[in-house]
Parts: sequence; structure tokens; C-alpha cells
Amino acid sequence: MPTPQLLTDPAAWQARCLAARDAGRRLALVPTMGYLHAGHASLLREARRRADQGGRPGLSLCSIFVNPTQFGPGEDLSRYPRDLQGDLATCAAAGVDLVLAPADPAQVFAPDHQAWVTVERASQGLCGASRPGHFRGVATVVAKLLNLTRPHAALFGEKDWQQLAVIRAMVRDLAFGVEIVGMPIVREADGLALSSRNAYLSAEERGRALALSRALFEARDAAAGGARAAAPLAATARARLEAVGARVDYVEVVEPLTLAPVTVAAPGSVMLLAALVGRTRLIDNLVLP
Repeated sequence: MPTPQLLTDPAAWQARCLAARDAGRRLALVPTMGYLHAGHASLLREARRRADQGGRPGLSLCSIFVNPTQFGPGEDLSRYPRDLQGDLATCAAAGVDLVLAPADPAQVFAPDHQAWVTVERASQGLCGASRPGHFRGVATVVAKLLNLTRPHAALFGEKDWQQLAVIRAMVRDLAFGVEIVGMPIVREADGLALSSRNAYLSAEERGRALALSRALFEARDAAAGGARAAAPLAATARARLEAVGARVDYVEVVEPLTLAPVTVAAPGSVMLLAALVGRTRLIDNLVLP
């Protein structure tokens, strides 16, 4: 596959995207922070398919930007893994046409930037409770990317279920006119959910990190067997994490759209969890049967 064209200037990106849209081409965007893995690749392949749905070749797009506004004090902004050349190879294999990778965060957030997007209910609790300001940074950068790009579809992974809920609420309430597509979690053969932050894990920590997916699979099986009370399901999952020394941030069973906690797990309820394994904060989730 040909290497996608790389742009570092958001203004040049905007001009290309708007010209393509005005010419009648469909645009599909995958916003990322880079260090792409097979989960990202699944989104990029679907973006290629959706871009070409209009009867003529569309424009498959990927943004790569480690967004400083979604990292809190003491988080891993400075050491977040980066590999632009590897990312471009992944994009090429997935048929991406154009990549935006700003060379300087100031190209995206000027020093006097003062406009922020806050999604109130969906960003509360869960990761929003332990990472104040995180979803304000996420919503603002996604809003900016959508305005720059004007895609017909934008694709996000379901691994960060709360982030997806925040973006969907923002797009609905502010009438962005873009289809938000959630894509299933991609896992390693042993169940570990793919994440760029998995690169931080030592071999020993990676083994302990399997407790996240195993806790979810056990909850799924228990729910399939008739266990519906949310509190015992969550308590069992928490115990599984604590047994391997993970520091649990939260384990909750929620309604899938509003993220409101539930007392009885109905079909489609989602178990969400977050825990630190060593210094690495990991998240995962599973829809209960």
C-alpha cells in the first residue's frame, strides 16, 4: 500500500479535507494519540471501508496527536510512547490517505487558548472522578478535530467506553452532524485488551494485568448463569484484581448510554473497571449478556 501523505499543519489539513468534501468525497476520521496497535488498525480499516461507501473513493484520515490537555499533573505525558514511522506504516497497511501529526502542540492549542468543551453528566464518575479535567481535554481536542476535518464519520474504540459516551453526547448536543462509530475492543490471544500503555508493563506486570480481562469474563459468565445483582458481580471482580496486587480505581456496572450505576445488571449493562498494575493505569470493560 502507498504511504499516506503526512501533514503537520492543521490549516493545510483543513484545506485538504474541506476541498475533498466539497468535491463530493466521503471522509472518515480516526483520531488517535499514536503508537498504533492492532486495535487502531481495526478502526483504520473500517474508516477506509466507510469512506468508500459513497460510490467513489473517499478519504480515509488519521490524526496522531498526544494531547497535553487530557493529561493531569504527574501523569505520563512526557513518557507517553511515540513512534511516528511505525504509525505511518500501520496507516499505510490500512489504506489511510492522509495523516495529521502536528509538530508542535502550540499548533493545536495556542498559549492563550481559552475555549473549552465540557460534557457534564457523561464525564462524571469513573475515570472522570480520578482524572479531573481529562474529559474536558478530550472533548475539546475532538471538537477541534471535527471542525478542522468535517468528516462524515469518526471512529473510536469501545475500550474507553466513557470517552465514547462523552464524545457521543457532545456531538449530539452541539449538532456536529457526524456519525460516531464505536468499534469493539481488540484483545491479545490471552484476553489482554490492546492499549498503547501496555508498552509500560514488564513481563511480570503483564501477567498480572490479565486479571482485568479475567475479572470481566468471570462476571460475564456469572451473569449468563443468572447472577444479576450488580454489587456482588463488582465485588468479585474487585477481589480478582486485588488478589494480584492491582490497585483498584473502580469497578462498576452501569447503564450503557448514560453510565448511571445500576443495582441489577440488565442485558446490555456494562461492567467498567480501572486499576493500576505497577505504575500503569489500565482500563477495560465488557457488555454483560
